[in-house]
Amino acid sequence: MQALLNTGILIGTIASMELLSWAMHKYLFHGPLWFIHKTHHQQRHGWFELNDLFSIGFAALALWLMWAGHIILDYRFWIGAGISVYGIIYFIFHDWFIHNRFKSFKTNNRYLNGIRRAHKIHHKSTEKWPSQEFGLLVTNRKWFKR
Repeated sequence: MQALLNTGILIGTIASMELLSWAMHKYLFHGPLWFIHKTHHQQRHGWFELNDLFSIGFAALALWLMWAGHIILDYRFWIGAGISVYGIIYFIFHDWFIHNRFKSFKTNNRYLNGIRRAHKIHHKSTEKWPSQEFGLLVTNRKWFKR
């Protein structure tokens, strides 16, 4: 029973991270934190950009939660693990697949290509506004049409 609860916390955290990331991206990153996030909408000069501070912040939170709950593997550990799994998904989808921080892989998968299309639309603007499509894994269905 405990394994089922821990799995639920992990999966629930991953889903919550998608919702939280969408809201933070739309209302904070394209709002008062634009001065940091705008580096992600500009030509990158080097491997890192100021926007990577957000990922470092989430990683620090995840590590702290896992450390705080590691002795008895309580809910804090599983929330931290869920944030970490979302971070791994984010790295693979966003940094590798969409932004080619490594040699990107090609695919004919309709979902993956839809996510890529939506993200490219998001980056069409190099300004704070107008912008659309703030999610990573969930986006409007129109981008999945062939």
